[in-house]
Amino acid sequence: MSRIGGFVLVMFIAITTTAVVTFLPYINELDRRRDAVGHGSLVANLDIGPIEYADSGAGIPLLSIHGAGGGFDQGLALAADLVGGGFRVIAPSRFGYLRTPAPRDPSPVAQGDAHAALLSKLNVRKAVVVGVSAGARSAVELALRHPDKVAALILIVPALYPPSSPVSINVSLGNRFAFWAVNAGGDFAWWATENTAPSILIRFVGVRPALVAATPQAERDRVMSFLKSVEPLSLRLPGINIDSIPKQYELPLNEITAPTMIISARDDLFNTLPAAELAADNIPGAELVVYDTGGHLLVGQVQQVRKAVRTFLARKGLIP
Repeated sequence: MSRIGGFVLVMFIAITTTAVVTFLPYINELDRRRDAVGHGSLVANLDIGPIEYADSGAGIPLLSIHGAGGGFDQGLALAADLVGGGFRVIAPSRFGYLRTPAPRDPSPVAQGDAHAALLSKLNVRKAVVVGVSAGARSAVELALRHPDKVAALILIVPALYPPSSPVSINVSLGNRFAFWAVNAGGDFAWWATENTAPSILIRFVGVRPALVAATPQAERDRVMSFLKSVEPLSLRLPGINIDSIPKQYELPLNEITAPTMIISARDDLFNTLPAAELAADNIPGAELVVYDTGGHLLVGQVQQVRKAVRTFLARKGLIP
C-alpha cells in the first residue's frame, strides 16, 4: 500500500470512529426518548378525532395543557412541578403532538372542544384547568365555550393575544439556528446542541442562560430535563408548526366565569407579561402573580409558583 493510500485509510478510520462515537450516544438517547413517550399514555377515540392522554394519580381532576414542544409527558411534568401532588392529572397531547394527529381544524377553539370532549369521555364533570404557554390558548377557549367543565383556570406564562405588545421571540443567530432545527424536525441537531451548546436552546425556550447558570444544580437539572423533554423533536413537529402560526385575536375574556389565576415573569423572553396583564384586567376577579425573574420556565420560582397555586386552590375549596 502506498504512503498516500495508508494516510487515506488512517483518515477514513479516524473519521468513521469519530462519527460512530458521536452518533451512538444520540441513537441510544433517541431510542430511550421514543420508548418513554411510547408508554404511559392512552388514546381516546372522540368525535373530533383520536386524542392521546395520560391519566395519573387520584384526587380532584386537573387538566394539564402543555405548551409548544410538549405532549402528555410534558403535561405530567408541569403539573408535578408547578401544582404538586394530590390530584388526578389528565394530560392530553394537543393537536399534532406525539400520537394526537393534526386535524383539518387545529385552532384553539377546536382544541378547547377536544379538551371538553376528553373530560366527558373520562366521566369528569369538572376539572381544575392549567394552561401553560401556548396551552393557555385552548385553556381559555375551554373556559369560554364549556364553562361547566372548569372548576378553576390557571394560566402560566400565557401565550395569549395582547394587541399592543405581542408574544414573540427575538431573531438572534442562536434562535435562527434553533428555528432551523425545529423546522427541519432535526432530532440530531437538537440533541447535539443540547449537549454542546445548551445555552442556545435555553435562550430559545425563553430564558436568559445567565439566570440558569446562577441557580442551584437541582434547578439547572430541571431546565435540562425540559430541553430533553422536547425529544424526539420529529414526533412533535406538526404540533409545533400549529403553535408557531396561531391566528391570534382578541377574546371575550370578560365572559370567563371560572376563578382564575395568571402567572408570568418580567424577564420572560417570550414577552408573555403584557398578555398576562391584559387577561388579569379583563377576566372578572382574576389574580395576577408576577415574578421579577424566572423567564419563560420560571427558573428559580417553582416552589413559589406551587405555593401560590395551591394557596389559590385552597381558597377556592379545590385543594385535596
